[in-house]
Amino acid sequence: MNYQNKLHCIMSLCLAGFTSIAFAQKIELKSNWTYREEKTQKWYTASVPGEIHTDLLNSKLIPDPFYRDNEKKLQWIERKNWEYKTAFQVTANMLKKKNTELVFDGLDTYAAVYVNNQLVLKADNMFRQWRVDVKKVLKSGNNDLRIVFQSAQNVVDSLAKKDYPFVIPDNPRTYVRKAQYHFGWDWGPKFTTCGIWKTPRFEAYDEKEPEKPYVLTRKIELIQDKDSLGSSFYFKIDGNPVYMKGANYIPSDAFLSRVSKKEYEKIVLSAKEANMNMLRVWGGGIYEDDYFYDLCDKYGINVWQDFMFAGTMVPGDDAFFENVKKEVQYQVKRLRHHPSIVLWCGNNESDEAFKNWGWMKNFKISKQDSIRLWKDYTRLFHDSIPKWVKEVDGKRPYLSSSPLYHWSKPKSVTEGDSHYWGIWWGLEDIEAVQKKTGRFVSEYGMLSMPNYSSVEVFTLPEDRYLYSDIVLAHQKSGKGFEKLDSYLNRYFIDSAKIKNISLEDYTYLTQCLQYYVVKNIAGTHRSKEPYNMGTLIWQLNDCWPTASWSITDYYNREPRASWYAIREAYRDDVKPETDFIRPRDLSLEDPKINWEIKGNNIIIKALKMAKYVYISMKGYNGKWSDNYFDLKAGEEKTISFEGKITKPEIKIYSLFEVLEKYK
Repeated sequence: MNYQNKLHCIMSLCLAGFTSIAFAQKIELKSNWTYREEKTQKWYTASVPGEIHTDLLNSKLIPDPFYRDNEKKLQWIERKNWEYKTAFQVTANMLKKKNTELVFDGLDTYAAVYVNNQLVLKADNMFRQWRVDVKKVLKSGNNDLRIVFQSAQNVVDSLAKKDYPFVIPDNPRTYVRKAQYHFGWDWGPKFTTCGIWKTPRFEAYDEKEPEKPYVLTRKIELIQDKDSLGSSFYFKIDGNPVYMKGANYIPSDAFLSRVSKKEYEKIVLSAKEANMNMLRVWGGGIYEDDYFYDLCDKYGINVWQDFMFAGTMVPGDDAFFENVKKEVQYQVKRLRHHPSIVLWCGNNESDEAFKNWGWMKNFKISKQDSIRLWKDYTRLFHDSIPKWVKEVDGKRPYLSSSPLYHWSKPKSVTEGDSHYWGIWWGLEDIEAVQKKTGRFVSEYGMLSMPNYSSVEVFTLPEDRYLYSDIVLAHQKSGKGFEKLDSYLNRYFIDSAKIKNISLEDYTYLTQCLQYYVVKNIAGTHRSKEPYNMGTLIWQLNDCWPTASWSITDYYNREPRASWYAIREAYRDDVKPETDFIRPRDLSLEDPKINWEIKGNNIIIKALKMAKYVYISMKGYNGKWSDNYFDLKAGEEKTISFEGKITKPEIKIYSLFEVLEKYK
């Protein structure tokens, strides 16, 4: 039987199953919600789906959390408990059904649910679906629904204190099944929010719906074979080795309810248009919306799916394990029908962190506690999760952790996948990649400032100078500017001149640096195929406006310079380039760039060689057909832009013009 006939049969069976529940009734509970701080008097209009920060913002009770240094002014929100309520109608006919359930696909996170003032559910995991039979407390007509959210930060602090002197590194966040980036990251803000982040519903039915058909015909293998050089790491799909070119994906907003279908389309298309064929869904975020995976299915983007654990060890109690089991099996069953998913991975960096991040010393962990931590870790990621996954999806490979070896260890470039951070965290020269390319590099990158148009959105004019308090508030990486300045000194401009540079020029130079780094590293990786079989840049996107490793900006998903670099480095029709000529060593002359506009095209010409030609247009946030490109002497290039722009204000310059200011 061919694939089409198989699928036809399966769908026929499913339709037959649906007829048995034809009289099931569902009510989406997204209207008439209000909220308040628990035990206060005044109620305000709430949006569902949503979260407390967006509700407070919509009620004009707080300023924009992303503006200037408002993040630190809004930390009080996470220490409060918040209460939501609505009402829904139940008919007598609904009450006659065998099952009458409330279904919550997204409660963030510690939530007590009351129906008609009766406690019906206590939730403690934002990644699980919660179903509760409410027949005994329902009445015909109007029914009250109320949800009280406890402060997740207060809860995890209490749990960590209760365990003391036993310490689980590196953060109390490990106790809670909640998006870990909500507790802050080196590219993200700390907004430990709460709320109803997916639409709840009421269901009345006699028989359950059949599960989604599970048909996985494009065989998936992860090949990790010993060889003379170490151990391979590559994907075979339908028996064919596939070289993976892609990026790491983080949640596209600090507030998840704001990620619309349009936003998903923008960001997944940005990967497709950059010639990517893989996205790694990073383990400190969320299991993404089905629409994200639908788009990956549509555009041929393979998905490396982490489970939601990042850079911590885990509690070992039975309740935690049972909670994670239900989470894992629910999410795998929800997502397994997506052909784009090619790997389940236990966690991000927890294995290498335990062995190499100095936790034993920093947290004063005893040998006995260290043994306990490792035992709990291996029980979850080596024994339990692979078993739970296999019970519901035996067709995809599982990897316990990414990576197994720290970037400073020789095996990180000879075995398995590698997060190569010798460049950036180790302050190594970029040329080091020529001798330190791993078998599959699943993280690497270079930080840059966001586009200057983004800087203008979150600052006032008086904030726009290098190292201002506001600029520092939007740069979360430890010693980030010191590292950036070190690389700028080596590759672009003397460090003595940096302190006098304008913020706009500094932004341009960091983007040129990011362009130079990622294009050369990605090109080097690809040039070493088949020793290397994958290159995934850190990171594709941002969750707020910030200096980061992202190749796109938060606002409008606008490309940074490095997006254009990756698009070129990942092209299949050209040989990957690696000259490693440091831009500061070039003998640049005034290129005397001139241009003219014809419709939606800008025709650009330079009399002398021009490096990193940059085009900007006031008020324009779309893609250019190219940017940050080089022009040879006398070369003419046509660049197009999207949409209709009246009286465009164009600014074009290159590396020469910027460096010339600071001679």
